[in-house]
Amino acid sequence: MTRLEARDLSFAYQRGFPVLQDVTLSIDEGEVLFVLGANGSGKTTLLDCLAGLRQPQSGDVLIDGEAIDRLSAAERAKRIGLVPQMHEPVFEYTVGDVVLMGRAPHLGLFARPGRADREAVERALEAVGLRDLRTRIYTEISGGERQLALIARGLAQGAACLLMDEPAAHLDPRYQAEVFQAVSRLSADGFSFVVTSHQPNSALLYADRAAFLVEGQLSDDGRPSEAITSESLEAAYGMEFELVKDASGSRAILPLVRRN
Repeated sequence: MTRLEARDLSFAYQRGFPVLQDVTLSIDEGEVLFVLGANGSGKTTLLDCLAGLRQPQSGDVLIDGEAIDRLSAAERAKRIGLVPQMHEPVFEYTVGDVVLMGRAPHLGLFARPGRADREAVERALEAVGLRDLRTRIYTEISGGERQLALIARGLAQGAACLLMDEPAAHLDPRYQAEVFQAVSRLSADGFSFVVTSHQPNSALLYADRAAFLVEGQLSDDGRPSEAITSESLEAAYGMEFELVKDASGSRAILPLVRRN
């Protein structure tokens, strides 16, 4: 069972100005963890450390009990995939080409993709519902379709754990739902996700767990219905929120607007 862990993780770009402070978290196979927090709270830096792109000043990141700093970049990429907010390639690659880039960790320096690589791409495109778009130019498809293509690229890598940096930040409600529904389907197949987000309502709908980063420290890690409260949201974002429920018990978070 794949398990990604951070233990007492601390990181600073400048000495004396920590971005992450003693962050400890774990993500198990098939689990979806949303990390909520304001701009500048350290969410993207956390993902970079979890992916092995940045070396923390202290603490460890482990995949299945093995420290990732002992793995080569290719070995890390086969197990942990990073899905950025937006990806703008320089050349006019097709969707299939972008997903095929995920096979790079499996190829030698001068090796060409083979049948197994192309089959992995087909499976990944099928998993996110983009098989019919494989020959479309990546920059000409919608933002939501691009995000799904980047998830497919992570799947083609063979990564069991995908780290997603605010995947719905620029998407309309339809594509937000499509992206997170794809995450839910894939988690049921055993893939795990760490998703940074500003959307507590999406966390309530799609997360198994939610946590907050506040000034570089992790807090309120737990089931979304328990972790996401008016108090935890106010501590994270510096404003008041209200929690509303309908007759069925479904919950939603709204900013608290006081009218005279």
